[in-house]
Amino acid sequence: MSGDDRMLERVRRLLSKAEGAATESERDAYNGKAAELIARYGIEEALLAAKESTSPLPADRVVDLDAPYARDKASLLSAVAGPLGVRGVLCSARSAAGTKLSMHLFGMSTDLDRVDLLYTSLLVQAAHGLAVARPADAYESVAAYRRSWMLGFAYTIQQRLVSAERTAAERAESTRHQDAAAGPSVALVLADRTAMVDGAVAAAYPRLRTAASRMLSGSGSAAGAAAARRADLGGKHLGRQSRPALR
Repeated sequence: MSGDDRMLERVRRLLSKAEGAATESERDAYNGKAAELIARYGIEEALLAAKESTSPLPADRVVDLDAPYARDKASLLSAVAGPLGVRGVLCSARSAAGTKLSMHLFGMSTDLDRVDLLYTSLLVQAAHGLAVARPADAYESVAAYRRSWMLGFAYTIQQRLVSAERTAAERAESTRHQDAAAGPSVALVLADRTAMVDGAVAAAYPRLRTAASRMLSGSGSAAGAAAARRADLGGKHLGRQSRPALR
């Protein structure tokens, strides 16, 4: 079993314990530890690459964002990508069939893999949550409710990942201080990687513009946020390859 497989197996065991936990605090503790392991994996890979004579260069890949709710899927993908050191550029292509959206991701290969795994897993979970999500007001648009639900889901996922990545970096730096042969600081390693990723984005898109913020009217953000707090950040759905449609 490879190191990656062992890490994911540990994550799955923690999530299994979370499912059988007797209290919500125990469940949150197990889920938090699973997110921490995924974050620690990213930090360890970054530090290992920094010690090698030839540092890796940023890679890129394109993720198609299929209808329906393509822009909402883009929001979720961005929420996952940013905390994990990956930048995304939303692209649109017009044709007779309509506008097709995709996101061009830039980052180190290990970080791109983490994003792909988590995004696929979370998209499955979001699809399951939306299947039963309905507005309390019978006159509210279901589509508007679902878009705001996805916004709350994506924002809360982002906050969970930011927290997990920050904790992993702090712990890695604490351990580094105890190693006499330690390399550069964790902050410096991550800053160097960010600069390289930003450079790759600038080279590919020298005239990149910031998109205007979306204005959503639905009332589902709180329910989406609650679903995100319960979401599995790396276990049960990681083996799935297809990306489900949100209907």
